Amino acid sequence: MTLDERLENVTIIGAAGKMGSGIAVLISQEMAKLKLLPENRDKIYRLTLIDISEKALDGLRSYMRTQLLKAAEKSTVLLREIYKDRKDLVENGEIINEFVNETYALLNFSTDFNLVKDASLVFEAIFENEEIKIKVLKQLKNLCKKDTLFLSNTSSIPISYLDENAGLEGRIIGYHFYNPPVIQKLVEVISAKKTTDELKEIAAEIGKRLRKKLVPSNDISGFIGNGHFSRDGLYALNKVEELKEKYDYHGAVYIMNRISQEFLVRPMGIFQLIDYVGLDIFQSLLRVMNTHLADTTLVSDFLNKMAANKILGGQFSSGAQKDGFLKYEKNRPTGVYNIEKEKYFMFDEDWKAKIDKVINPTNEKFIPWRALLMDAKKSDKLKTHFDNLKNMNTWGSELALDFLKETKKIAERLLVDGVADSADDINAVLMNGFFWIYGPINNYI
Repeated sequence: MTLDERLENVTIIGAAGKMGSGIAVLISQEMAKLKLLPENRDKIYRLTLIDISEKALDGLRSYMRTQLLKAAEKSTVLLREIYKDRKDLVENGEIINEFVNETYALLNFSTDFNLVKDASLVFEAIFENEEIKIKVLKQLKNLCKKDTLFLSNTSSIPISYLDENAGLEGRIIGYHFYNPPVIQKLVEVISAKKTTDELKEIAAEIGKRLRKKLVPSNDISGFIGNGHFSRDGLYALNKVEELKEKYDYHGAVYIMNRISQEFLVRPMGIFQLIDYVGLDIFQSLLRVMNTHLADTTLVSDFLNKMAANKILGGQFSSGAQKDGFLKYEKNRPTGVYNIEKEKYFMFDEDWKAKIDKVINPTNEKFIPWRALLMDAKKSDKLKTHFDNLKNMNTWGSELALDFLKETKKIAERLLVDGVADSADDINAVLMNGFFWIYGPINNYI
């Protein structure tokens, strides 16, 4: 069966979540484009969006319309070509609305798992929990056709483990979109031991049509992206434990967050990133990796205390950042949580100036990540930046260079452990999935 044929009936499980909803936007547009071809006008196309909560599905309905409208507004040239024979559609607004309406007509929102029975492709995007995923995949196996193919958005659970325990006999592949799927270009692709050649080819074609950058990862828990991110985050968490005696928890978090963002030229500090992902998600990631790798170092008492206090981060339905390690106002950090005192310490200019003086006594001005993002000479400027960092001889520069060394060490370990096949693949994941402007395997240190 070709991809075009499989795209006639698709189901997304966990469709109301932030990953499932993004995948729904992408797949629905591809299905609509097929449906609008003259030869397909009489065919029935159906994208079934399944979640356990009716309330969540209500939110998904609104989200789909909003996102489809945004996508259509960016594709007016393509849509004019699609609707070139429609004399009743003249203005861009008419064409855009028609495409949104026709795409929306393909959607079926439901909490009923039984509706998956006719799907030829199923995207699974539920919570990162082995037992729940296996239970759901077993249900899907029993409900679906014998040739249905499954793409799991798991971010850390080995695909072979899911395949064997759900009895899918190679009809599953890891297809790890990055958040948010509508914007992020990266998809990590993970084949199980038995993943069929047909599914590998289908997965590659889907990525091509969605204009995604596909990077292969070997089937080892955490894969490339989270295999690196988890250890990068743990390094920062452990440094906080070292620094807390002198600077308190809130001071130590502030220091490591600023070091990782400004000194290492990243889009956000390491604790902002964990807040964005969600402390509970990060905690779950460590648990899964600890289980499958038997690596007892993949744990943080500090993180566990934060989660126990219900300081979880993540985003509101509006996209606004929830409070985590840092407190946010209009998505900007305005304070830091102290786990011992169980409260946020709001940024005070005198307090910040005192700590900033310790880590950057000469008040060195670093070129920001955003300024280098599209700079044709960013490689040269990054080399200059890190050369200057090495010559600063301050405590802050020492912290930053140690972090840079650890980041590279983590990446090189992924190669040694066979998680990735090349340094280029590791760098591609961090640069595309995490928006770094340089890969962790580099010559800056």
